[in-house]
Amino acid sequence: MSDLNIKPFSMFFDLKTGLSREQQPTRRTLSNMKGMYADAAAFEAALKANDELVYEFYELKLPETPGDLLFGSSIVYPGKVGNEYFMTKGHFHAILDTSEVYYCLSGKGYMLMESPEGDWDAKPMTPGEAVYVPKRYAHRSINTGNERLVTFFVFRADAGHDYGTIEANGYRKLIVEKDGEPVIVNNPRWK
Repeated sequence: MSDLNIKPFSMFFDLKTGLSREQQPTRRTLSNMKGMYADAAAFEAALKANDELVYEFYELKLPETPGDLLFGSSIVYPGKVGNEYFMTKGHFHAILDTSEVYYCLSGKGYMLMESPEGDWDAKPMTPGEAVYVPKRYAHRSINTGNERLVTFFVFRADAGHDYGTIEANGYRKLIVEKDGEPVIVNNPRWK
């Protein structure tokens, strides 16, 4: 489909669950998250116990053309690997100068962000909070609550995704549970 063929449309997303009855989700289980968690032994133990669903997302299938927008919903399930919360893999955009907006529909968590230059930030996400991810920042949703963290997102359609940099290097910071609360710590495995 060329960008000239895109007509006005609407799409349903449940405001509580993030589920769409019009799109099929992409699902990531623990086995898809190998290398994402700092504690490799805790990861292997969790995976052996159950290949749990960690997160899923619903995204439009539109041409990746300049001037168009992609949007969808992301659902991160509650859980932990060791003391590290369930999270998305996280990514840079292939077009690094791409911003993205996430709007929290339900749940509780953080958006962890960092730039190639070493700047980082972690913004709390609760229902009604919108998080602006600036261009040049990798970003990852982290569920620190006991229910699903559901967000709605939008970004430029031709931005693409660079998961490889995060898979190879990780993030500089981790959000882990300590004394029942989320805390930000340095990632001992960051490269």
